[in-house]
Amino acid sequence: MSQQAAVAADALHTPADRVRVNRHRADWRGWKFMWPFALVFVFVFVIPILYAVYISFFQKQMIGGTKFVGINNYIRLFHDPQFWSSVWRVALFTMVQVPIMLFLSAAMALALDSMKLHGAKFFRITTFLPYAVPAVVSTLVWGFMYGAKYGLVGSLNDWLGTNLDVLSPNVLLAAIGNIVTWEFTGYNMLIFYSSLSTIPHSLYEAASIDGASEWQIIKSIKLPELKGSLAITVIFSIIGSFQLFNEPSILQNMVPGNSITTYYTPNMYAYNLSFAGNQSNYAAALAITMAVITMAIAYAVQLNSMKEQMK
Repeated sequence: MSQQAAVAADALHTPADRVRVNRHRADWRGWKFMWPFALVFVFVFVIPILYAVYISFFQKQMIGGTKFVGINNYIRLFHDPQFWSSVWRVALFTMVQVPIMLFLSAAMALALDSMKLHGAKFFRITTFLPYAVPAVVSTLVWGFMYGAKYGLVGSLNDWLGTNLDVLSPNVLLAAIGNIVTWEFTGYNMLIFYSSLSTIPHSLYEAASIDGASEWQIIKSIKLPELKGSLAITVIFSIIGSFQLFNEPSILQNMVPGNSITTYYTPNMYAYNLSFAGNQSNYAAALAITMAVITMAIAYAVQLNSMKEQMK
């Protein structure tokens, strides 16, 4: 009887109500929605990279015009002490600045998630606000504050009778790191806080009932949840650090002497080679090399993160 009822119900449906699915036919409807983005992506991202790779195998000459030189630009780059000096500088910057910034971001996120912080909404907005300020404006503001003769540091020197110079060559990299930390701590904090927000609060209550302290909850529940977001922030921070350009470029005219050279960072070196030195082919080889180095480090971090999450 139930089989007859099913047949009768099926007969009531018209052919228009039935959707025939052809599993052997490719469905291109998704690509129709994607093609505007894909078109822009190809013209703005893929083609410039391919063009940079192409011109990196050539060299402009005073006589004879542009000449194909193969990998000579890359060989020259690997023997360029200025290039390796800039790479070592941003590597040192990354190894020191990124852990400090991410530690502060995680601490802020944990403070917000604890629900014991008064004015949490105001705190969240104010910590994210520096990220909304353009890097050029942030660097100018901090540059004037760093001024030993006219800025906040100069006023403190007059008041305390000291002779501090934050823009001296010995501490200049730390001063730039302070600017970058101020700019991006709030951004990374929101990533950590979003990850913590996915944890049900009933889990915290159960742990508290079992006698777990606040530190035990952080160690056993919250910190393991941050592993995935930590990998993302580390990768983004490494990429951003190796692309360091705005802060030293703006401070270059505010720092006395020649503390910030034209090859202070790889990006500054490529920029000056291309636009001031008329060596766009060599600059392209530098840019491609830095892209490969950055991708290799980011990929290694991602692999390590995946292994940690699988444990």
